[in-house]
Amino acid sequence: MTSPRPGLAIGLGIGITAAGIAHFINPSFFDEIVPPWLPPSPRFWTLASGVAELVVGAMLFVPRWRRRGAIALAVLLVSVYPANLYMTWDWRNRTASEQVVSWVRLPLQFVMIALAYRASGPWRRRITMPAT
Repeated sequence: MTSPRPGLAIGLGIGITAAGIAHFINPSFFDEIVPPWLPPSPRFWTLASGVAELVVGAMLFVPRWRRRGAIALAVLLVSVYPANLYMTWDWRNRTASEQVVSWVRLPLQFVMIALAYRASGPWRRRITMPAT
């Protein structure tokens, strides 16, 4: 089943693909926001999440895979939320503007999850009654 909101899915695909590319262009930024207690290394998680974002982005561009891609995007955004929480805590002593960026990412992630959910389409199945 395809997404009933292809424009939204494509827009999300563009955004998540750009984020995935950024993981490879500037990996040190992403390494810094990976919680340091996650094994095996921050670079592993930076590259793994970058690949995941590129795969999900590609799914959102293909009509046949859009619905699954939107669901995968919501799951991905939930799974990387701890990095946003860690970033906010870790940046607590940075400049005010950097702290604002870290705090804005927290609710923005929920907006993105909601948009991914919306792009995935309706979840209710219609139950049809047999004709009598």
